[in-house]
Amino acid sequence: MLNVKQICAAVTGLLLSSGTVWSATCADLEKQGLTYENMKSTLSSVVSLDNGGLGFPMWLTLVDGSGIICNVTNSLSASQDVTADIWLGSRNISAQKANAANAFSTGDLALSTANLYTATQPSGSLYGLQASNPIDPTLSYGGSAVRFGAKNDPLKGKRIGGINVFGGGLALYNSAKQKVGAIGVSGDTSCTDHVVAWKVRELLAGGAFAVKNVPAGVSPGNNDAMIQDIVKDNGVGNQASLSGFGHPTCLHNPGPGVNAGSIYGAVQ
Repeated sequence: MLNVKQICAAVTGLLLSSGTVWSATCADLEKQGLTYENMKSTLSSVVSLDNGGLGFPMWLTLVDGSGIICNVTNSLSASQDVTADIWLGSRNISAQKANAANAFSTGDLALSTANLYTATQPSGSLYGLQASNPIDPTLSYGGSAVRFGAKNDPLKGKRIGGINVFGGGLALYNSAKQKVGAIGVSGDTSCTDHVVAWKVRELLAGGAFAVKNVPAGVSPGNNDAMIQDIVKDNGVGNQASLSGFGHPTCLHNPGPGVNAGSIYGAVQ
């Protein structure tokens, strides 16, 4: 596991970098099996499982290596309504999470949005990061709600930006350990969002982007798992993460029996 100074240096370097030599496009990802239909069926299958949390429907967004939204889908059935049966605000949040995971993961290090939580709190080394790349409201709220979550979702093809610093965003890596994009999941507690994103990533395109492809991470498993190691200092009343990359627990926290290895230190 890398230490805090190494990770902060990596993130700082990423912020200062001017570009990349190669970036996977939405067309590239579709050729690798990341189709709208594959995303929809995979998400629906995972949401039907026990993932802790509240058992709510979910949104799933895919971005390519440059942050362009390739697809947005959800786990609703044909008889359900996006304006009444799912958290509507979570559509944009899922896109934010995908953008953040893509923007702050590299070919050498994967950072889930859950890994960003502690460092972005007041006095943290990345405090203010969550306001550094705001979502573009001129792009993120347009179009008919009838298309929300459909194959022609109004967000498709747009780069709306946004940074989110709680669970649900994961970078995608191919078998060559190249970062090719990211997914964002939202609709339940942030811990359950992370668990669902993790399980979805394991299954997308027949497992072509599973955690085994992640080059390195900050968790004890050297990947981008959520780390639940925030403890309270009774002397001063403050909370602190032992690793520096911790995330709070959640309501109906997904324990070891349901989180599929996506959370280190989880308690039920």
